[in-house]
Amino acid sequence: MQLKPDTLALTVMLAFMTALGPLATDLYLPSLPHIGAALGASPAAVQLTLSAYLIGFAGGQIIYGPISDALGRKPVLIASFALFNVATLACALAGNIEMLIVARALQAFGGAGPIILARTIVRDLYHGHRAGREMSMMGTIMGITPIIAPVLGGFLQVGFGWRSVFFTMTAGGVALAAVAMLRVPETNNHRNRSQLSFAGILESYKIVLRHKAYRAYAAMLSLSYGGLFAFISASSFVFQGVYGLDEIMFGIAFGICSVSFVIGTMLGTRIVTRYGFDHTIGVGAVCLAVGGVGQWLGAFFLPHALLAIIVPEMIFFIGIGLVLPQSMAAAMAPFPDRAGAASSLVGFVQMVFASVAGAIVGSFVGGSAMPLVTASALSGLLVYAVFVGTRSLRASQTH
Repeated sequence: MQLKPDTLALTVMLAFMTALGPLATDLYLPSLPHIGAALGASPAAVQLTLSAYLIGFAGGQIIYGPISDALGRKPVLIASFALFNVATLACALAGNIEMLIVARALQAFGGAGPIILARTIVRDLYHGHRAGREMSMMGTIMGITPIIAPVLGGFLQVGFGWRSVFFTMTAGGVALAAVAMLRVPETNNHRNRSQLSFAGILESYKIVLRHKAYRAYAAMLSLSYGGLFAFISASSFVFQGVYGLDEIMFGIAFGICSVSFVIGTMLGTRIVTRYGFDHTIGVGAVCLAVGGVGQWLGAFFLPHALLAIIVPEMIFFIGIGLVLPQSMAAAMAPFPDRAGAASSLVGFVQMVFASVAGAIVGSFVGGSAMPLVTASALSGLLVYAVFVGTRSLRASQTH
């Protein structure tokens, strides 16, 4: 029996599909220093396994959406799951850092499909603020992943070593692929094979990009995700190297921030239903700015106090939980017949921006938290600036 719209079962499955990306990153964060030691790689080289993932993820995002617009969601979903699982197994068997970097890129290329298609399925099935509520509900469920994953990753690292982390990912990916094959319905009722050509794909992207409100929402989404990924890429080195946390305590600290993300998504489900996309995003933008600047001030004036950055980081993560789902839903809302292209393009921009932000922050990581908190402050302030600066433009195209 296939999963039905407006059921918790379908929402949970779509949430698990979108959680594939965070799982593939967060689960192995506690192992990053150990991977370097085991494979004889520098911290900068190990950091490339994160940046390579984002690059592969961005490449996958740019193609899955338009192909699914033409051929349907389900065949593309099954193919992307297959690539993800094979590449994840290759990560577990990597004999050197170069092989791990390449396998991570391929893992990401496959893992982009379920995430893109989960968002696209939401746009196929739901409209307006209902889509925003669904995105937030998925975000709430998905938020469990970054809470549990680093803690589980810490236990796996301590008990079995870093390779066990990727074997665990493989098992999870196979289980999700089986459910997708048997239970996820085909939701694309606007299939148009003419869009499958290179010219058709480019035309879809041109139509999407010409929408000014879409560009504004994509900018806020990308800037907030850049701040999130700066935290993901640098937090293990900062929390373990600067503040002296062990693997398990790092997972707990990371989980505390992830709980704040869940709180943000839960607030989003309530605010968007009553007040709409922009009000919800505005509250999130304020949280991002306050939390980002608060981290910088905490690290500058109290450089040895972990709580000085954890508390404002929690405010920052509440902002991310508010901004990310609603910006995505608002960006895709005007494009029912090109939902895949809209989802792919915003995801591509988001991942390219995040990979650059992660690489820059990673190159400056050392004996201080300042590179991380500076990235958070810039992210929060820029999201708020874009929100305020494009208010009238968004109102003119969405009302």
